Amino acid sequence: MVLTAFKPTRDIQSETPLFLPMSVTLDHFTKAVQADGFWLFWRNSLAVTAGCVLLALIVALGAAFAVARLRWKGRRGFILMVFIAQVAPWEALLIPMYVIARDTDMLDKLSMLTLIYFMITLPFTIVTLRGFLTAIPVELEEAAQVDGCTRAVAFRRITLPLLAPGLLATSLFGFITAWNEFAFANMLIIKNQDDRTLPVWLSSFSNVFGTDWGATMAASTLFALPVLVLFLVLQGRVASGMTSGAVKG
Repeated sequence: MVLTAFKPTRDIQSETPLFLPMSVTLDHFTKAVQADGFWLFWRNSLAVTAGCVLLALIVALGAAFAVARLRWKGRRGFILMVFIAQVAPWEALLIPMYVIARDTDMLDKLSMLTLIYFMITLPFTIVTLRGFLTAIPVELEEAAQVDGCTRAVAFRRITLPLLAPGLLATSLFGFITAWNEFAFANMLIIKNQDDRTLPVWLSSFSNVFGTDWGATMAASTLFALPVLVLFLVLQGRVASGMTSGAVKG
């Protein structure tokens, strides 16, 4: 993808294509960036993705704490429901979500797309954060409470810093899921084309004359770049694990 983005059009369409380009051009990137709606759809994707990740972290953090730390009737049934929701195929929800969006007048709105992505990422986020919370000894919170902290303060000062690797890992998963999603965005944003996201916008390089592969690959490279950068920035912190966090704490 990256190599094709830098190849001149004549090399892309050559009868004897070369893996490495004989010459390099930035024309495809210029065309992609200057295409109608590129920055608008970039902002749409970023807004939807950020909203989805933030909502999922807030709700999942409370749910994971309730499942990992508290004992209440129906807890096992709730965990089972979360696991079932996690393994359910997203495509099975396309028609129900369209009907709900239509009946609630939420078609062609980014807020509906954000809620759907939040719903898709929530089960995984709950399961992952529950695992991280279970691995943190509850005695650390109890010791803080003995020293005078309330349960909420003990969680915020003791457990939350140790939970950082889990928060980063789930944030990365949620970001990738929402950023790359195409089916729901293509189905729910119909009339208001200004609310499209980048995955849907990428199809604009295909027309009756064929596909502009150079511009498509350049746009795809720019589309994949935020995910790659985010992964490279966060992977070290995620891999640091709980042990180093506990030692620093």
